[in-house]
Amino acid sequence: MSQVLRVAMAQLNLRVGDIHGNVERIIEAAAQARERWQADAILFPELSLCGYPPEDLLLRDSMQLRIEAALERLCREVRGIRLVLGFPWVEGGRRYNACGLIEDGALRVRYFKRKLPNYQVFDEKRYFDAGDSPCVVDIAGVPVALSICEDIWHPEPMAAARAAGARLMLNLNASPFHLGKQAEREATLAARAAEGGMPVVYVNQVGGQDELVFDGGSCVVAANGHVLQRAPAFEEGLFLAELQVDAERVQPQPGACAPLAGEEASVYGALVLGVRDYVRKNGFKGVVLGLSGGVDSALTLAIAVDALGAGQVEAVMMPYRYTAQISLEDAEAEARTLGVAYSVLPIAPMVEAFMDTLAPAFAGLGRDTTEENLQARCRGTLLMAISNKKGYLVLTTGNKSEVAVGYCTLYGDMAGGFDVLKDVPKTLVFRLCQYRNSLAGEVIPQRVIDRPPSAELAPDQKDEDSLAPYPVLDEILRLYVEEDLSADAIVARGFAADTVRKILRLVDLNEYKRRQAAVGPRITQRGFGRDRRYPITSGWRLGE
Repeated sequence: MSQVLRVAMAQLNLRVGDIHGNVERIIEAAAQARERWQADAILFPELSLCGYPPEDLLLRDSMQLRIEAALERLCREVRGIRLVLGFPWVEGGRRYNACGLIEDGALRVRYFKRKLPNYQVFDEKRYFDAGDSPCVVDIAGVPVALSICEDIWHPEPMAAARAAGARLMLNLNASPFHLGKQAEREATLAARAAEGGMPVVYVNQVGGQDELVFDGGSCVVAANGHVLQRAPAFEEGLFLAELQVDAERVQPQPGACAPLAGEEASVYGALVLGVRDYVRKNGFKGVVLGLSGGVDSALTLAIAVDALGAGQVEAVMMPYRYTAQISLEDAEAEARTLGVAYSVLPIAPMVEAFMDTLAPAFAGLGRDTTEENLQARCRGTLLMAISNKKGYLVLTTGNKSEVAVGYCTLYGDMAGGFDVLKDVPKTLVFRLCQYRNSLAGEVIPQRVIDRPPSAELAPDQKDEDSLAPYPVLDEILRLYVEEDLSADAIVARGFAADTVRKILRLVDLNEYKRRQAAVGPRITQRGFGRDRRYPITSGWRLGE
């Protein structure tokens, strides 16, 4: 006898630590899926009760008490639909990354995640013990396996589920974005579905959490590996998966398949979402940034407006004697085009006052980067003052290329709370500017994109006077930072040995700056943050 199994996929933006608020969202979503679609079950993301990643909140004694109270409330208040959701669970003196099925007022089963990721941004072995057995539950007469995120990246959980009689797998996820991640996920899902001979319903969370951005992309994969349904990236929503069940197979019905975005579109979407959630979840009234007339601050401004609206964004131009007229004109044009609050605060009086005060200490010493850094630090002071007075978050504007080699001023242009471009190489910055201009008319003047980049801290200064050309710099940095290649291995790729060693030495020397830098959205496979941990004090020598 044939039947249709209806599973709602809840691609939600949940908040770490807000167990009460997350429960409210879960109850609301369950009611909507029940009333709108008469869904048999609704599937939520990994650790949906406490949010992901909860980090050391898991170590607090009250976490288990709060989770138990949340589950009890869900059992009391949700009827007429089965809930499959994730939560941390302590049992027998061990802590697990768990999920469970709530049905008819009771938590029927608990499943403990079997494969714990401990690479890149993940450190689950710090917190959790691994489960050791599959979990197959009855949902409307269909034997369904429960699994959690990393489980699907390994063959053993699927094989165990199949041996236990499962005909369908539900997979709960908190899988963060990086370039190309959705294609990687779907290739893995296709392999697992084919190995198990069963469809997979995959639900991923969406939203920004500190430096991580979760992109959603929840999907349904048939037993033959074909993706039959895909939710949009970077958008919350409920999506219904319908599966035809008969004696021979469980076959997902084709549903809406959101297209996979290109590189620029996906990165831009991640940056917008990362900014929006960091500002709103942390309670800032808006953002303020220094608008220099350069490409980095122009792109940061556009992202901020797209994330928050022009009314919550303030831009400040802070010129000095080295600021070109073209920079003044372009900064004002960007601000006017995007409709943000804009002001010009010259820093010459501040710089000269500092120089007068420091004159005795600097007696007999020539000019060097100290005077350049002083300009940047005066600007940082002004922005932080506006932040304090207005409750605005300061957005810094340094890109990954600059942060990598220390081409930035500690307590100057690095002063702030969130670095939007922290993981965006300079070459990608240019592409993102062109992408944003392609959406709804030019908001970043073309001459800003075309001009040779300059910090404008000294006469006729150009970035490439101090750095290698950005295409060369970015590729060397990618090989060193993201692929962990040695200096010799990078030289073997055809790069000049002197250039490679200079760049890599700058990366290593500036670890101390990056430790003090603002967080920013991670969009590559390895950013400067939780997934790259190098010592500040080190005698390591470049070479092999």
